[in-house]
Amino acid sequence: MKNTGVSRKIDDLGRLVLPAEIRRHFGLSEGTHVDISVQDNQIVLRKVEDACLFCGSADDLRSFRDRPVCGDCLRQLNATAEPSA
Repeated sequence: MKNTGVSRKIDDLGRLVLPAEIRRHFGLSEGTHVDISVQDNQIVLRKVEDACLFCGSADDLRSFRDRPVCGDCLRQLNATAEPSA
């Protein structure tokens, strides 16, 4: 793990400000969702990336009922929804 040499204090509401250079580097902006987890004795922050609700792919994402679905799964959904002749 790389040490950035940057430290911040947690405020009275439990908030922590990430430095602008780190936010820019990881493409974090206002409204970006960040996953917070614990690994061994460390707090790990991970940018939440959109992925297909069904297969987990991040390619060719589209919105289906406000949920991310890839093109392949969307085609499969459409094929199962078509009435049989």
